[in-house]
Amino acid sequence: MIAETAPQESPHIQVRVDGTLGTIVLKREEKRNALTRQMVKALQTAFSDLHQQVGVRAVAITAAGNAFCAGTDLTELHDTTDPEDPMAAQAAWFADVNEMKLLLEMMLQFPKPIVAAVNGPALGMGLGLVLASDIVIDCEDASYGVPEPRRGLVASLVAPLLAFRIGGGHAAELLLRAKTIPAERALQLGLCHETVDAVKLWARAGEIANEISESASEAIALTKRNLYEGVGEQLSTLMSVGAASTATARTTSAASEGIAAFNEKRPPEWP
Repeated sequence: MIAETAPQESPHIQVRVDGTLGTIVLKREEKRNALTRQMVKALQTAFSDLHQQVGVRAVAITAAGNAFCAGTDLTELHDTTDPEDPMAAQAAWFADVNEMKLLLEMMLQFPKPIVAAVNGPALGMGLGLVLASDIVIDCEDASYGVPEPRRGLVASLVAPLLAFRIGGGHAAELLLRAKTIPAERALQLGLCHETVDAVKLWARAGEIANEISESASEAIALTKRNLYEGVGEQLSTLMSVGAASTATARTTSAASEGIAAFNEKRPPEWP
């Protein structure tokens, strides 16, 4: 039996509980599930709520439609720009990036395993959600990339997680070439752990949750803590540096042109 939790802060985030598995669904398919400020806050609330539910032993994050998440909503980012008050826009951008950093850290510190069930493209911060998850399953329609440089932006908040998951060399290639890779390549790099038929994504996430429930919850929580406070002890510091770099990049003329070109559906003319 599937039960929905209390309404979230955003109509674009749905939370369900089915036995030992809690599921967070991104539901803004008309915009390829691009993340708005409201959605980021709602995701924080969703993880906080599922943390409190003792019966939930694992959490899956997935999405409606044909995309997992296209990243940050660049239209919202563009609309924040105010030529008459640039300092206000910069303050908003820094606040936005800090909220994204808090979300990723919340996922890393979450005591229950998080399974990313990737049903389509996961780009930019969408890739960040995948990288902050513990187990990644996808389908052949999935792809992964960091297109930020093509928009005059940087993916410095995602970069430490990418290097942590697949190594510095592979991370550098994806970041510097702004590459998008298919599911098959992601599996080879270890970014994804398993590729299944799209119709089986939800069922497979449930199977993984059942496997996890066979272990002691305390042991699982301590294992996650060891992974991210031990093996990945520098992640928090690197993400703080990356957040500052990401926010600063949004204030540049290159970012202004890149975001405007994206919204106007034209090639950018770099300064």
